[in-house]
Amino acid sequence: MDHFVGIDLGTTGVRTVVVDREGALLADASLEYPLLTPRPGWAEQDPRQVVDAMLVCCRRALRAARVPRGTTVAIGLSATFHNVAPFGPDGALIGNALIWADTRAIRHSDDIKAGHDATALYARTGCPMHPMYLAPKIQWLRENGLGGPSYRSIAEYAAFRLTGVWACNLSVASGTGLLNMERRDWDEEALTIAGVTRDMLGPLVEPCTMIGRVTADVASGLGVARESVVVPGAGDGVLSSLGAGTIGVGQATVTIGTSGAVRLVAESPRTDRDGRTWCYYLSDGRWVVGAAINNGGIALRWTIENLLARRGRSYQRALAEAATVPIGSDGLFFLPFLTGERAPYWNAQARGVLFGLSIEHRPPHLVRATLEGIAYRMRSIASAVDQVGGPIRECRATGGYTRADFWLQLIANVLGRRLSVPSIQEASALGAAELAMIGVGALPDLDAAARFVRVERSVDPEPAAAKTYDRLFAQYMDLYFASALQFTRVADLRRELARDAAVADRT
Repeated sequence: MDHFVGIDLGTTGVRTVVVDREGALLADASLEYPLLTPRPGWAEQDPRQVVDAMLVCCRRALRAARVPRGTTVAIGLSATFHNVAPFGPDGALIGNALIWADTRAIRHSDDIKAGHDATALYARTGCPMHPMYLAPKIQWLRENGLGGPSYRSIAEYAAFRLTGVWACNLSVASGTGLLNMERRDWDEEALTIAGVTRDMLGPLVEPCTMIGRVTADVASGLGVARESVVVPGAGDGVLSSLGAGTIGVGQATVTIGTSGAVRLVAESPRTDRDGRTWCYYLSDGRWVVGAAINNGGIALRWTIENLLARRGRSYQRALAEAATVPIGSDGLFFLPFLTGERAPYWNAQARGVLFGLSIEHRPPHLVRATLEGIAYRMRSIASAVDQVGGPIRECRATGGYTRADFWLQLIANVLGRRLSVPSIQEASALGAAELAMIGVGALPDLDAAARFVRVERSVDPEPAAAKTYDRLFAQYMDLYFASALQFTRVADLRRELARDAAVADRT
């Protein structure tokens, strides 16, 4: 085989790359699909929409790469972690997938922590108890009559649509909170808590395993040979590390897309006694120690589209205007917890706060304060990852923020670290293609795949700005802890107001 396809199924869209045997990018394509938020705290995707977009995007990328019709290709998948959808006994989809940003199962998560040894569960699964993981989500589905006889992720559904074979890759499984890391098998206590048995979940496979050939319909639709094969791939976050070439000791990825994360690869599972970090499987015995925030690019989008009521190309304009605002946004702080928060404090009830707002603040201040708020969140998780899996010696930047020089420099200043930018920015999609190459024997291992990646440029922190941000970060952390109790009170108040409104509607 001379053509390898990497497909990255993200939160708001799919990205596809086609590479050759040398890892050179031949073409890429992207396509958006909707994120469904029907109620506060709910975040869903229709797996059918996701996979339909995947097939269209894949076909476009193959055509852009001028791959001759009937060519045999190998396809690797990357997909978001922490999503689950109920399926019927015939394999038919029953309902939408609850994704990582969905926090409706807060009560169930709290009940699990109250009734079980959550610390021991975390030590075995690498997943701190939180409503984004599958045990509380499945409990919620079952309690509300929306469960099914089986549960699958979007990654599994995508692989099934490509091949007709159900398979759950160990990487995505490691992000469910149901997998025992040491045994690389489902954890019996976690399954019992979720209320499922192992036969209700997909069969576990290594990320590089060839699970099957594409179906006749898929081969015809994509224009590839029926002999084309699929490997199930891994979670998008850990594949970002592979695609960025950061799988060596001390190499970290600093990623900001819809969310954000900092990751380090380890040769064995690692957890934190304070529960600040998670640990997920990559492939070939490699694990990734990391921490993630919910509110990365999604917070910037919210500020621009809702607070500023701007659309389309105004993103570039908004960033340019924000660059004219002094460091610290003239005393304006934004705690960007629009969809709750994950690491390092795992507070799903945290909500956004604008602090220090005064009459002289203008739209550019709001944008810069949002960017700085995201950067402070990234610094808090980088510190945790450095302590648990580090020390961090090199940082490579991946995600949409690398295309904006001002934002990239701001992150470097807040972190106080050099950020190197790989030549190919679709790191998760590239990582998926590399797993496909390993799966068919075109590459021997992960280390060989990492050598494909070249650094395009680097950005160093500006000393004066970094020093100022040290002071501002300390103030930001004081604001966070001062607000922590109020987050819970406001969440309780919101539920009470919703109940009062529902009663008023009925009467």
